[in-house]
Amino acid sequence: MTTMTTRCPHCKALNRIPTARVEEIASCGACNERLLDGKPVEGTTENFLSLIQGDKSVVVDFWAPWCNPCVGFAPVFEDVAADRNGDVRFIKIDTEAQQTLAAQYRIRSIPTIMVFKNGQMVDTINGALPKSQFDQWLNQALTKA
Repeated sequence: MTTMTTRCPHCKALNRIPTARVEEIASCGACNERLLDGKPVEGTTENFLSLIQGDKSVVVDFWAPWCNPCVGFAPVFEDVAADRNGDVRFIKIDTEAQQTLAAQYRIRSIPTIMVFKNGQMVDTINGALPKSQFDQWLNQALTKA
């Protein structure tokens, strides 16, 4: 049985989840909060492919801690993740810490937002947006998924 490791978005504890059960409701072993819905999950080279597989659409924010537009966009991304809890999964990838993923997806400017469905990228946009514009773009992107 293969597993993936993901960090709890609530308490930051590491949790191991069987990859075959990623689509199920998983709870953190430390704090019992839900792991994969409602808040953006930290994406890593170890867990990313498992997270983007499956029927649920996945929105990925490629960002960096030194990037002011990225830091300003973070609350918008989190608000939209909370609004779409259960419908869409949200992932944040720190391009400084996850340079392999940034290179694999050819990230040239940040923030870069990508939407995946069944492991395939269906849309992408570069730059920080206000919540209303991000919601509008995301609605259009999800129709492609």
